[in-house]
Amino acid sequence: MRSGGRWNPPGSFPALYVNEDVVTARLNLRRFIAGWPYEPEDLKDDSGPVLVAATLPRNQRVCDAHTPQGIDAVGLPTTYPLDRRGRTVPHDVCQAIGLRARQLGLRGVRCRCAPSPDGAGRELAWFPATIRSHATERHRLAYTDWFWS
Repeated sequence: MRSGGRWNPPGSFPALYVNEDVVTARLNLRRFIAGWPYEPEDLKDDSGPVLVAATLPRNQRVCDAHTPQGIDAVGLPTTYPLDRRGRTVPHDVCQAIGLRARQLGLRGVRCRCAPSPDGAGRELAWFPATIRSHATERHRLAYTDWFWS
């Protein structure tokens, strides 16, 4: 909430950003460490990220920012996550959509993976309904068990 993210402006409301699957988690890790002096191959279980599988509360209705119809309905370019010039759609554009989704009572935005230029992978920016709303951890996988499998 304090620093914001792609779908929630800084200082607005809390959001939990989750990967829908392992492919998306791998894409996000590669983008996260891009420019660092090491590659995924250099990470070990004690230094690599843990993957946590979790479930969210039931009956969560979210904004569609992943299907062609949803992308059109929210006013994003058909090329999302890229704009028509081939650049990543900026956060402020997505944040306005996230604000509107929350105002409509939706619990988040399901979207194409921004680090993937072709839109492969799916993510969810989940907006908890109350301070008591939480994700429930189901299990954890060590880095080498999820990244290389």
